[in-house]
Amino acid sequence: MLNLINGALKLNAGQIFLEGREITHTPQRERCRLGIGRTYQIPRPFEGMTVFENVLVGATHGRGRTERASHEGAVQALERAGLLPRANTVAGSLTLLDRKRLELARALATEPRLLLLDEIAGGLTEAEVDDLIGTIRSLRSEGVSIIWIEHIVRALLAVVDRLMAIDFGKLLVEGDPSQVICSPEVEHCYLGTERV
Repeated sequence: MLNLINGALKLNAGQIFLEGREITHTPQRERCRLGIGRTYQIPRPFEGMTVFENVLVGATHGRGRTERASHEGAVQALERAGLLPRANTVAGSLTLLDRKRLELARALATEPRLLLLDEIAGGLTEAEVDDLIGTIRSLRSEGVSIIWIEHIVRALLAVVDRLMAIDFGKLLVEGDPSQVICSPEVEHCYLGTERV
């Protein structure tokens, strides 16, 4: 789904709209410049570059600006992602949590209005997940719309106001998170329980 929204995959049918504008055939790079930012499940930073340089690449290429014009945005993205103190650290030496934060900072450097998060809490400890939840709540309170795919359900329940359960591309149920998580469809699909 995230690949369809950000343009990495083409639709077989249907349309994609961003703020009322149809973007189904809009190239991936242009979608980024229109305000769609994305993280990836497996962080792949430019390991030989610093954290700041990694984010500067996102700010420069994601927004189509010069490096000089992107500097301030890169610093702000690092601050919003909680990674500013590590700005001069070589990305290859980061912990998993900081690599996830770097993914987030690179996406934020593109100044998204819609942020696509792909398993950003995966592989983290409970304390690290809690820390990340705080960051994502803060972004949401700033007005950034978020579509978050995640298997750590407690992270989703701590942040989202609408939840969709999908099974191999088929929508099972959507709505209030507490109702969705307890629905028979979700229990059957994800827990293997019998439907009554």
